[in-house]
Amino acid sequence: MTDVTLVTGDGIGPEIAEATRRCIDATGAEINWLIKEAGTDVMERTGTPLPDETVEAIKKTGIALKAPITTPVGTGFRSINVHLRQTLDLYACLRPCKSYEGVRSRYTDIDLVVVRENTEDCYAGVEFQRGKDDTDELISWVNKHSEKKVRENSGITIKPISVEGSERIVQFAFDHARKLGRKKVTSVHKANIMKFTDGLWLEVSREVAKKNSDIEFEDRIVDNMCMQLIQKPELYDVLVLPNLYGDIISDLCAGLVGGLGVAPGGNIGEKGAVFEATHGSAPKYKGQNKVNPAALILSGVMMLRHMGKMAEADKLENAVAAVIAEGKSVTYDMKPHRDDPTAVGTSQMADAIIEKIKN
Repeated sequence: MTDVTLVTGDGIGPEIAEATRRCIDATGAEINWLIKEAGTDVMERTGTPLPDETVEAIKKTGIALKAPITTPVGTGFRSINVHLRQTLDLYACLRPCKSYEGVRSRYTDIDLVVVRENTEDCYAGVEFQRGKDDTDELISWVNKHSEKKVRENSGITIKPISVEGSERIVQFAFDHARKLGRKKVTSVHKANIMKFTDGLWLEVSREVAKKNSDIEFEDRIVDNMCMQLIQKPELYDVLVLPNLYGDIISDLCAGLVGGLGVAPGGNIGEKGAVFEATHGSAPKYKGQNKVNPAALILSGVMMLRHMGKMAEADKLENAVAAVIAEGKSVTYDMKPHRDDPTAVGTSQMADAIIEKIKN
C-alpha cells in the first residue's frame, strides 16, 4: 500500500474528493488515504484554513490529491493553493489539455501541455497595500531612482523572475516533453515590454533550449500566443510560461477542450507533488451532488502516472473517456442542454466510471 494525502477542501471539494477516491480505489491502485482538511470549513473550527497537520501529512507522504479550496477575492486569507506550492517548493504546475469525445467544444483533437512556473512572478506574494507606510516609502524610493513615476495612491505587486527559477522550469518542460515523446517546447513571455523580467525569462529559455537541441524550441509573445491558440492550436505542443501567464493560458487551453470540467492539474517539485483540478470550489453547489468530478478524477490519473502506476492510470482514464463519450451517466454540464432531466449527480457519475473500470 502507498500512503497518499487526500485534502478534501471546501465547497464542492468533499463530494468530488470522495467520488475520485472511489474511482481510484476501483482500479486496484492499493492506496492508503490520509484524509486531511483545508479551506473555509476547517477555518471556522480552528482559526486557520491550512492546519499544520495537513501540511505535515503532505510532507510525510510526498504526494497528495487536493480537492478545490475557496480563495476569497480581494480580501481575506491568501490562496491556500499558492501557499502550498510555495511552502513545498512545488515549482512546476503541469496542466494537460486534451480533447475527449463527447465534450462540447468548437475544437477537436486538442492535445496541449501547459507547464507553468509556480513560485515567482506576480504570484510570489510580494505586495504592498495602498496607503501603508512601507508602501509610501517604496513609492518614494522608486520615484527617486526611476524616470518612471508611481502615483502616490497605488498598491504595488513586485514581479520577481530569477535565473534559477527560470532555468529549472524550462528544463522541466523539456524533460517532460522528452518523457512523453513530444516534439516542441514554446516559451511564452512579454519580453518586448518587460525587458528585465520577461527579457530574463526569454534569455534563460534560449540558453536551456541550446542544451536540449533534440527537441524543437520557439518563443511567442503572450498576447500573440492567445491568438495563435485560438486560430491554429494544432501547431503547439508543450508551452512553458511564467506564473501569471501560465494561469491565464491554461484556462484558455481548457476552453479549447470544453472547459474546466475536464481540466486536470499537478504541482510538482523535487520533494513532492500535489494534484488538483484547475477549477475552483463552486460553493453555491456545495452538498448538492450536482457537479462534474471528471477534472479531479483526471488529476488522479496524473497522480497515478506520477507514482508509476501506469496500468491503473490507463484503466481510469479510459473509463472516464468512455462514460463521457457515451453521454448517458454524466452531470448536467456535460449534457447537450444544462436542464436535461437525464443528468446524473456527482456520485452517480463516479458509479458509472467505476462500472466501466470493472468491465
